[in-house]
Amino acid sequence: MQAGHILLENGAEISRVEETIDRICRHYGVDCGEAFVLSNGIFATAGRIGEQYFAKVQHIPVSGTHLNRVAAVNQLSREIEEGKHTLAGARACLEDIRTMPGKSETMQIMLPPWAAPAFVSCLAEVRQRWRSPSRRVFCSTCISCTFRPDIYPVSWPTSPARLVSVVCILAHHGMAYAGVGTEISHMIIGAVIPMVPGVAFTNGIRDIADGDYIAGSVRLLDALLVFVCIAMGVGLTFTLYSRITGGMLL
Repeated sequence: MQAGHILLENGAEISRVEETIDRICRHYGVDCGEAFVLSNGIFATAGRIGEQYFAKVQHIPVSGTHLNRVAAVNQLSREIEEGKHTLAGARACLEDIRTMPGKSETMQIMLPPWAAPAFVSCLAEVRQRWRSPSRRVFCSTCISCTFRPDIYPVSWPTSPARLVSVVCILAHHGMAYAGVGTEISHMIIGAVIPMVPGVAFTNGIRDIADGDYIAGSVRLLDALLVFVCIAMGVGLTFTLYSRITGGMLL
């Protein structure tokens, strides 16, 4: 259950979680073990023939992606299957993986512009951390440093999307005044790319392809809601600009 929790919490697909739980159960002599995994929960039973079954349910809030932890649990499960870890040793390794540090705040702020070259991405990251230091921005382009708060309003991406839109508009006017040509559409796209939940969207499609329709649909819906909120943030900014100035940005 702990291995499955870490995998599901950090962006692994449903089939990977179920396979890992099954592999660990078989090695440690659990003859009758079954796991039913959803996008935010695990239902598991375990036992041996002739003894009472053990059942457990874990709720796993919607979180972000930390693929280093997923890879570490995958490697650990294979080492367990090869007989390299005792039960106590495996538990200690899982605890080390669970507390594995992510990227530093500086790295999380500086990496998005490299993934999607746009200087305003830094401003969106800084603003999100300034508003709530305990929350990480959902940045799917930075593969191993993607985090989201456990619970947050669905409309959270509209605020950084509005910010980067305002900065892009100001930069566009400044460059036009200086005689430097620029495409504001390219600036906007580059700025909002780090906010797009690409990992969640991809995992949703993979879950549906594997037959996990409920979990896949939930993940796709969550990703699509973020897409809509980003579009709303940019659209609201352009609408306000046209209302205030009476002009349109091309």
